[in-house]
Amino acid sequence: MPQMLHSAEIEYDAATAISQGRRERQEDAVAADFPAGTGTGFAVLADGMGGHAAGDIASRIVVTEVFSELKLQAGDPAALEQAIGAVLQQAANGADACLGEYASHQPQARGMGATLLAPVLFCDRLYWISAGDSPLYLFREGRLIRLNADHSMASELDGLVAEGRMDAAEAASHPDRHCVTSVLTGAGIPRLDCRSAPVRLQAGDIVLAASDGLQFLPEAEIAAVLAAERLSPSARIGAVLMQRLEALNAPEQDNAALCVIKPFDPRAGHPEPAPAPAPAQPAPPPQTPAPRPRAGRRVVTLLASATWRGAPAASQTKTDAPV
Repeated sequence: MPQMLHSAEIEYDAATAISQGRRERQEDAVAADFPAGTGTGFAVLADGMGGHAAGDIASRIVVTEVFSELKLQAGDPAALEQAIGAVLQQAANGADACLGEYASHQPQARGMGATLLAPVLFCDRLYWISAGDSPLYLFREGRLIRLNADHSMASELDGLVAEGRMDAAEAASHPDRHCVTSVLTGAGIPRLDCRSAPVRLQAGDIVLAASDGLQFLPEAEIAAVLAAERLSPSARIGAVLMQRLEALNAPEQDNAALCVIKPFDPRAGHPEPAPAPAPAQPAPPPQTPAPRPRAGRRVVTLLASATWRGAPAASQTKTDAPV
């Protein structure tokens, strides 16, 4: 039976990591705030749109604006949690408006954009907001579970395959497979995934927020690292994941940013770090096809997006099923 966390006593071991990969500039940005003894905290991550004007600036604007709004509200955790859905959407829309304002005064920046991923924790309760394809994972009892919606054509195409409306080979080779269907561009956000009911965390859970650059690693390998390093500090886990990416030596390796979050009961003390393993070795070739190179992104807003965006707020939360 899973061991429950005592919500009144939760603290967090959290750490961020970032890598430029093989790209000419760093277009990812990440920041986290988990003050000791407060039982609350959050991370904000953005992936600037590769191949678009000022993607690096876009990601920094998004992280700065959302981080600032959450930090401003964090002084009263109870009030923040009560209004978390509205606060997160307000923060996302504010960041989007800032992108539009910046681009309106910088013609060379028109077309800038970024994904958004912001997990927020109150004791053992996890909420989030996201737009784009940056994944939020929960590692629990050996399983890696993606929590947030994937706003990409890959997700749309895989859904068509599951419904029998498209051949799997056609979906896998589709030229728009790696295009995103919702990001912040300063012109309104087509889709937002905003968790309105919390995911309850258990002892031993690891939360991992990342940009899609981490997904050059197969999810099975990410899960294997988390399983092997589950007793290690978050900083160690992040470093090992980055070492695995480097070991791939992929010529098109994208920027990668992540935040590892481990809730723990301070009354039980910090777990002892796992012994340091041998230096990371190149991973064996995965059984699944290697990720397609991500040379750039184009925003593709599906017709269905406009209809969904006009739906009542309650129906816009796509991930309220129990985990």
